[in-house]
Amino acid sequence: MIFADVVQQLETGLRGELPGPDAQARLAPSPRRQWPAGFNHARIRHAAGLLLVFPKTIDAEPTSFDQPVLGETLTLRPAQRERRVDALGTSAHGEPVEPMRASRALRSSSEDAHVVLTVRADSLGRHRGQVSLPGGGVEPGETFEQAALREAHEEIGLRLQQIRVLGALTSLDIPVSGFRLHPVLAVTTSHPKLSPSDAEVAHILEISLEDLLDPANFVSTERERDGFALTVPAFQVGGHEIWGATAMVLAEFLALLGWTGHEGR
Repeated sequence: MIFADVVQQLETGLRGELPGPDAQARLAPSPRRQWPAGFNHARIRHAAGLLLVFPKTIDAEPTSFDQPVLGETLTLRPAQRERRVDALGTSAHGEPVEPMRASRALRSSSEDAHVVLTVRADSLGRHRGQVSLPGGGVEPGETFEQAALREAHEEIGLRLQQIRVLGALTSLDIPVSGFRLHPVLAVTTSHPKLSPSDAEVAHILEISLEDLLDPANFVSTERERDGFALTVPAFQVGGHEIWGATAMVLAEFLALLGWTGHEGR
């Protein structure tokens, strides 16, 4: 899929009602894990993840949006970071303030659209070795957008001044780890130069949307987790299996591009 076309479709889709849980359910393990009976929902911890779309280019310098460098704000207090983020040309909801300038940059690229995912380091806890979005816990005073961008900068060395946030996807509860994940959708107009954090990321994956949409890369397996037998739908791309919350976020993302699910789901 051509990057510029994908961005246009995403911008159009985000102006309407999100595909939401119905789309997420296409890649949800079955039976779906629920919060325990009597669980106090005030105890849910919030996390944010960045779903970054970019064109596959080689030895190209990122096209700047001529905006302040968000990376400079990462050492500031959350309230100070929020004031700096407001200057980046996005609203509190991640909506672009200057779409025409960004659109001119997008028209300069016609490469295939890819997304950035990570393989979690083996040194991490419960989800080690799994494919995930760059992201992590939301700090006090942060917005979900700020947390997603900060975590991407920390985990994969993403240069934040080159990023344009399009908006938020539907939040997703992960009872097994006690989190509610808030996916943030963003684009950059060139192939980003990334570097994994040794403490958190084993590998950085650059996944083509064409591969995600290819029915040959869809699998469904039976597995046991924490004593529960599960049917797990997944994407299998480049030797990596993408399942669980990450696959569910991708399912809603692809639905914005017209995907209706692979056969049998």
